[in-house]
Amino acid sequence: MSTLLGPRDENGIPVPMTVDESIASMKASLLKKIKRSAYVYRVDCGGCNGCEIEIFATLSPLFDAERFGIKVVPSPRHADILLFTGAVTRAMRSPALRAWQSAPDPKICISYGACGNSGGIFHDLYCVWGRYR
Repeated sequence: MSTLLGPRDENGIPVPMTVDESIASMKASLLKKIKRSAYVYRVDCGGCNGCEIEIFATLSPLFDAERFGIKVVPSPRHADILLFTGAVTRAMRSPALRAWQSAPDPKICISYGACGNSGGIFHDLYCVWGRYR
């Protein structure tokens, strides 16, 4: 039986997902100063869009990131966490920096995925800002 639709018991009935202790301690340490749910602003800097598929899956009713206290906001001015996906292209350099500067302190930057962390399949293209070495 497929587990693509979440965990199921031996009869194929969906079972609720629980929060792992390590995830709970990581969340507590990251969000000590925030004192409320984490507000996340997603910045797509350009990439293969594989990460966006995963992010949208976590926002779906199946995984429901809001029950873990993570909320997506439409503006970086309301964000505690900026989630950058994709290799930063020359065209996205200024908008990405503006998003970072618009977010209030304290703020957390998360670079997500192969494209965001190493350039992924785009690592050697001319349009990628700041060549990855």
